[in-house]
Amino acid sequence: MVKGDDGYADDGSALPSVAKGLALRALAPNAITSAALCSGLTGIRFAINGEFEKAVMAVILAGLLDGIDGRVARMMKADSRFGAELDSLADAISFGVAPALILYLWSLKAEPRYGWFAALALAVCCALRLARFNARIDLDEQPHKSAGFLTGVPAPVGAGLAFLPLYLWIASGSELFRNPVFVALWVAGIAFLLISNLATLSWKSLRPRRSVRLGLIAVVGLSIAALLTDPWWTLAAIAVLYLALIPLGIIRYARVKRLRTAAPQKTG
Repeated sequence: MVKGDDGYADDGSALPSVAKGLALRALAPNAITSAALCSGLTGIRFAINGEFEKAVMAVILAGLLDGIDGRVARMMKADSRFGAELDSLADAISFGVAPALILYLWSLKAEPRYGWFAALALAVCCALRLARFNARIDLDEQPHKSAGFLTGVPAPVGAGLAFLPLYLWIASGSELFRNPVFVALWVAGIAFLLISNLATLSWKSLRPRRSVRLGLIAVVGLSIAALLTDPWWTLAAIAVLYLALIPLGIIRYARVKRLRTAAPQKTG
């Protein structure tokens, strides 16, 4: 069978079209995800060498890259199932395995019996969280998501919170924050938050009033300046602020839940 110039065989039947290569716009989001994965894994290398500041920065960079890959995919209309699966696998390594190993090499190895279990808890709970997210992604009934909330603490945020003792140790130099018992309990608590069913705030649920928006812009600008001049105390303050906002998310969602429950009664 010979293909003619018109795309048809000699017998007049249409020939299958030749598959085209992947467009660059489809590759860009996945390339960012791969960069985030490499950054998280590089954090482990820094920790092995005892360069814990660089290790933390590598995981934070992975978090920043993870925050933009999905947005880039939506902007370029390059969403795909492959990209979603790659993103989840990369998150499990960058925000579960990498922080667990970094914290173990930094502090938890001093008490390997329970220190290793605390590190495992962080890695496993991060993977479980991502698996739960993937399992629910096609469900219509998602009460937290429909109300603009998240379920539990997101994986990148969980990694950042787990590093709080490390931030304080770098900032202050106090060995108190490196105590393996304290770090193990802290890491176990963050692992619980990752897989919890608590309603936590998302960007969609944060709607500041017009009267405070200018002040909020100023605070964001000052926070960036603080990160550049004194990053470790600033990261510690951000982590503490996020933890302080968790009860607010629970209270707000409870209010939404009450309104949803009362709505059918009013219409009836």
